Amino acid sequence: MSATRDAFGRRLGDLRLSVTDRCNLRCTYCMPRELFGANHEFLPRQEILSYEEFARLVSVFAGLGVGKVRLTGGEPLLRRDVETLVTAVARTPGITDVAMTTNGTLLAARAASLRDAGLDRLTVSLDSVDPDTFASMADTRVALQTVLDGIDAAVAAGFAPVKLNAVVRRGVNDAGILDLVRYARDGRHVLRLIEYMDVGATNGWVLDDVVPAEEILRRIDEVYPLRALAPARPGEVAKRWAYADGGGEIGLITSVSRPFCGDCTRARITSTGELFTCLFASRGTDLRALLRGGATDEDLRQAIRRVWASRDDRYSELRHQLTPAHPARAEMSYLGG
Repeated sequence: MSATRDAFGRRLGDLRLSVTDRCNLRCTYCMPRELFGANHEFLPRQEILSYEEFARLVSVFAGLGVGKVRLTGGEPLLRRDVETLVTAVARTPGITDVAMTTNGTLLAARAASLRDAGLDRLTVSLDSVDPDTFASMADTRVALQTVLDGIDAAVAAGFAPVKLNAVVRRGVNDAGILDLVRYARDGRHVLRLIEYMDVGATNGWVLDDVVPAEEILRRIDEVYPLRALAPARPGEVAKRWAYADGGGEIGLITSVSRPFCGDCTRARITSTGELFTCLFASRGTDLRALLRGGATDEDLRQAIRRVWASRDDRYSELRHQLTPAHPARAEMSYLGG
């Protein structure tokens, strides 16, 4: 099977499914409460793709070269019986890796069932191990310990290592970087530190809030010496580093300071069935209409192939050239990160 490639020769290899637009946290960089508060209207159920529709799309994408699928949200564990979808994706011919990104608040009770359903890997968003900073960034009354218990349950269920994602924002949680490092090292987890990104239009992003990866790396290396690791595979997003003492590895995601658009292999499907070819895109392509309008699998393949073939996204590389008139970007909670 020949690879499906875009206008810059980037192959289609990874698929992210946002299974719901709902979340039980209000992280200030994703779903700030002033805009996603009690009066915010989430999508009606009939607009959300069914598990059967998601599974059908996964099968079509697998036929185009996708081997890795990640379930996201919103918070995917808010979607009832999401294990059903995990099983369907895991059983799809051609899919070799099924992962999920979760905020961990509901994970303790679900880790074992997710593993039994066929989930291969888990990523937990964890921006701080300080209870007050965690509560402030997530804008929640859910205790930090609830998330930590979920991580422990994931390890007990066989997800080892668990990957931890932390968005680093200057003056907010950057003082706790080493605390996160120690927690990850102690638990043998893999920590991914992410430069604060300008996804969507609601998080008040300014460049001054970004802590560049080089600064993050320097802070860690001063305490825990590091050595660079080669990418594990083409298109890998994180720059990987190993602790010199053998205490595991960390990754740095450098979308702002050192864009990696040139290697991006990811497509995204929203909960309503829109296909997005970039995290920073303004609009997507409606696949739900095809799914519900009698399209064959070949119709879907051709539609997806056309979209990917014309893909020329490289927002992060062009960020500093864009004007304020650039179209507003879709929100992370809609795209699934």
